[in-house]
Amino acid sequence: MKLHHIFIIIALLTLAASCKDPEPKVMARFVPERADDFVFENNLVAGRFYGEALEGNPTSPGIDIWVKIPGALVANDWYAHAVEDPGFYHHDHGGKDCYKVAVSLGGGASVPLVDSVLAFPATNYRSYEILEEGPDKVVFVLSYPAWSAGEGISVSLDKKITVVPDTYFIEAEDTYNFTGVDSLTIAAGIKLHGEQATIVESYSAPDRYAIWEHASDQSAEPEDGLIGVAVAMPGADGISVREDLDHALVLKKIASGEPLRYFFGSCWSKGFVSDADSWFDLVSAVAAK
Repeated sequence: MKLHHIFIIIALLTLAASCKDPEPKVMARFVPERADDFVFENNLVAGRFYGEALEGNPTSPGIDIWVKIPGALVANDWYAHAVEDPGFYHHDHGGKDCYKVAVSLGGGASVPLVDSVLAFPATNYRSYEILEEGPDKVVFVLSYPAWSAGEGISVSLDKKITVVPDTYFIEAEDTYNFTGVDSLTIAAGIKLHGEQATIVESYSAPDRYAIWEHASDQSAEPEDGLIGVAVAMPGADGISVREDLDHALVLKKIASGEPLRYFFGSCWSKGFVSDADSWFDLVSAVAAK
């Protein structure tokens, strides 16, 4: 083969390699094989929302955090293994589900706060729509049908989630449509696990709240890592730590149909954010933007 033919082949191979689709850094999908979960992930964090098939076990809008070593996307692989071993992702395979949600806001969901009560939806999300899907961005909406948030108050929720790479934070835009009142106070927050030696960062600013704690669910195996969780809400009215409700809340009053934008985030000490101070500094930096 002549030398110039070799150069042409090399050039064609290089061009073909450059034209390949980029390796995705984000994903989100409906998971019918696992109780209608809706999972989301970037190269740093992962989590899921509970669907219809899981109602009653639990019925909860709470965000379930999945910790992982930063890098590859892992959720699809974990779900594939869970078909044969339902407890697979409760054991450490470079990450795992070791965060207890139950009926709570988990790691950053929101609900109306009415008469000092968190008004949880009567169902899990019941429908979804993927608005945008690419290697570096995925946007989806989860819809919660109308429920009673108090006497004479009917409310529904469309929860828009935007996932991009290289950040520990996920953007939420919650649109509550309601009748019976002119406005509602919405609480986006974090479930407090007091038994897990939680370190709480209480900010002078009214727009963010963060914690650092041991894993909240150690039923499957001991956990030697720690978890950071945070919520940041531009333009929030204030924060409220409600020990009676086992939650730390970031609050904002909205009108019906007014989008509520905020960010929820998490990290694992076995990744790049290894201690509480580093996590709290990162939360402050994100909120400042």
